[in-house]
Amino acid sequence: MHGKNRRVAVVGAGLMGVGIATCLALAGEDVDVFDLSDARRGELPALAEKIFEELIAAGRIEEAGRDAALARIRVVATLAAMADATLVFEAVVERLEVKHALYAELEALLPSYALIASNTSGFMPDVLCERMQHPERFLVAHFWNPPHVIPFVELVPATATAPDASAAVRERLEHAGFEAVLLSRAAPGFIGNRIQFAVLREALHLVQSGVADAATVDTVVRSCIGRRYASFGPFETADLGGLCTFLDIAGHLMPELESDASGLQLLKAMVATGHWGAAVGQGFYEWTDAHWQSVRERRLRMLTDMRSPH
Repeated sequence: MHGKNRRVAVVGAGLMGVGIATCLALAGEDVDVFDLSDARRGELPALAEKIFEELIAAGRIEEAGRDAALARIRVVATLAAMADATLVFEAVVERLEVKHALYAELEALLPSYALIASNTSGFMPDVLCERMQHPERFLVAHFWNPPHVIPFVELVPATATAPDASAAVRERLEHAGFEAVLLSRAAPGFIGNRIQFAVLREALHLVQSGVADAATVDTVVRSCIGRRYASFGPFETADLGGLCTFLDIAGHLMPELESDASGLQLLKAMVATGHWGAAVGQGFYEWTDAHWQSVRERRLRMLTDMRSPH
């Protein structure tokens, strides 16, 4: 990064934006956070405090670390207040016109060497930066929710992204305790979501066709392949199991796997009946107090088991 200033900024104070800002502040970064909504700016300290409480309960940080991190987060009321940032993470609503308008403002405001990274999970980077004057300073930095529990980022360059821009963002994130991977090229959904939704497609098919209920499928994923994938990816798993064996299994199993979008019908039916998930108390599960407590306990175990602290 150029110059002595290394302020980082986050635009968007929703759950993801606050999570990103909190993780960066814990790593020693000075962070400015902006949101158009007065209410969201006002809620930021409480949202950050919940993250800190979870990290303290897991033994990841102490109260002194929380206080120091809070002091590094500055909530600003205008974009102009973050004009000296060298790196801006965009975490606003997933509407293309909103993002395009924001990038135009940022380009007019920021120094020429400042980098802009979008947390989008749906838009391709070339589409996002197509109206920018300097697309070489732009890339996607797709964080996973919640960032303090899953400190991982997919970096996805646009066609015009300068290699040193990708390298600089990756270095900054790794210094902040994130594991960051750089894709060779963009693909819809990047890597994580493509694999996640391929699994979801098959899971929906198993439920829809009566093989098992949602709880049973979740149990198999958590207790079996989920444990394996926490340490060994699909290619390592295939190597360890033997490629000849995996070829034999794939030859007769892959043609049987769900390959279309029929599972969307089950999701559409759930949404149509108002079963939208945890936020409304009913989805594939009934979100009782006991179920929420189970989720909190599992998240705490995830945080406790993380090998490298901030």
